[in-house]
Amino acid sequence: MATFAWEEDASLRSVADESVYATRPFVDGSITFVNGLKRAYAGEIAPVTSPIRGPDGKRVEIGTVAHMTAEEGVSAVDAAFEAFGRGQGTWPRMALGERVAAVEHFMATLLGVRDEIINVLMWEICKNTSDATKEFDRTMDFVKDVLEALKRGADVSSPSFREWTTISGVTGKVRRGPIGVCVMVAAFNYPLNEMYAMMLPALVMGNAIVLKLPTIGGLSHVLTADALAAAFPKGVVNFVTGSGRSTLGPIMGSGKVDMVGLIGGRKACDALVLAHPEPHRLKVFSQLEGKNYAVVLPSADLDNAVNQVISGTTSYNGQRCTAIKLVLLHESISDEFVTKYVAAVKTLKVGLPWHGAAITPLPDEHKPAYLGDLVADALSKGSKVVSGGSKHHTLVVPTVLYPVSPDARAFQEEQFGPVVPISTFSDVDFVLARAAHSWNGQQIAVFCSGDDPAAAKILDNTQAIVGRININTAPSRGPDQFPFSARRSSALGTMSVTHAIEAFSIETILAFKENQDNRKVATYLEANTNFFKPTT
Repeated sequence: MATFAWEEDASLRSVADESVYATRPFVDGSITFVNGLKRAYAGEIAPVTSPIRGPDGKRVEIGTVAHMTAEEGVSAVDAAFEAFGRGQGTWPRMALGERVAAVEHFMATLLGVRDEIINVLMWEICKNTSDATKEFDRTMDFVKDVLEALKRGADVSSPSFREWTTISGVTGKVRRGPIGVCVMVAAFNYPLNEMYAMMLPALVMGNAIVLKLPTIGGLSHVLTADALAAAFPKGVVNFVTGSGRSTLGPIMGSGKVDMVGLIGGRKACDALVLAHPEPHRLKVFSQLEGKNYAVVLPSADLDNAVNQVISGTTSYNGQRCTAIKLVLLHESISDEFVTKYVAAVKTLKVGLPWHGAAITPLPDEHKPAYLGDLVADALSKGSKVVSGGSKHHTLVVPTVLYPVSPDARAFQEEQFGPVVPISTFSDVDFVLARAAHSWNGQQIAVFCSGDDPAAAKILDNTQAIVGRININTAPSRGPDQFPFSARRSSALGTMSVTHAIEAFSIETILAFKENQDNRKVATYLEANTNFFKPTT
């Protein structure tokens, strides 16, 4: 099938004017950060370019990154393995309160490069000013909340075991401890927030970390190397840069990895697990793909539904796992909704990340071709482009397809971009059947009135399919105190302030048969070991 022929619209602003061009960053990533040392890299150096074009019409070079070899990647996991020391390293044996203080020191130092990181996010992945700022500040808030939770005693799995508890003559007290060496991989769309939502809870619980920096979006991490070196013992955090296909297989094959934290695609997650020589002992935390539905019932307030669906489908160009990826309209209100939705879409500002642009260039140069394939396939199955259909370089105007057939790829695949498939239904059983047979298990958004029995039916029939059901609200990960969970191929594990602590740690209990002599030993251990030291 031929690729959909995007209309090339040169009036779309994807080229920076001279004043904006002058703000471009340049991050020298021709370094390695392994075993606590930032060193100049003598191997292959790859340029990092922005989807923003300069006055000459070419992609702007905004930095460099070291293209590490497989052997160099393994050296990073070797450093983490040595730092953990099979549980005997300085970091895992340190008192929890001391690790909390180290993380607090790191975060305070990171504030010194806040503005640089925000600017890099805008240039490298084209987040607008508001979203780039929110990513940094939300990350800081998330980590602060994790540390506060630990100070309140959330380092145990159950409040009932925070103190000595006697059951059937056996007394015990529980603490949580590290798992070991953790390899972490995050996607380009939230390169700082999603990585830190895994890394900082894992760090504070005593694990040693290997960060595979994203190929797109990795420059923000390069700016953190000095702060990491100053805050943590050598080898506790290590960078791997360059091709994940070249480095991650050998890293996993080393057998020195105890846990994987991955935010990205399910195929990548499967490949990492299968590369480990002993997958039975590998712990996995993953936040993967989503094909979230917005279901609009006849009773819905259409103005609110349109407002929320606009946010859910187009925020950061739809490049969020929590984005609405498919809109399902009851046929009685479908035409009216589409008319309102298209009118709203056309009001979105399309351009560069500054000056309030809602739609910005896509970081992935190949994404427009993929999106074009989805559009072409939908058109071949009876759909029409009712809005959009134009682009300039990788700046793609939100393109609305209606009505989309259930056998179209856009109905089934996660597009992760500004193509919005809209379909119709006459009975909610159609929606429920599609949800039941989908690979997706993340979220659904239902738009309805307060007394709609169809909404109750959807809730009862999707509560065992997805992790979150939203009422008259677009899908979201936050607030971060809420559990962010999913089923099927959308996740393994739950993210939140407290769930992240549990995901990257494991319970250890000190227990004894209750008698006076054993109690004396326990009292001594409680007063003289790091195991029981308070966080404050």
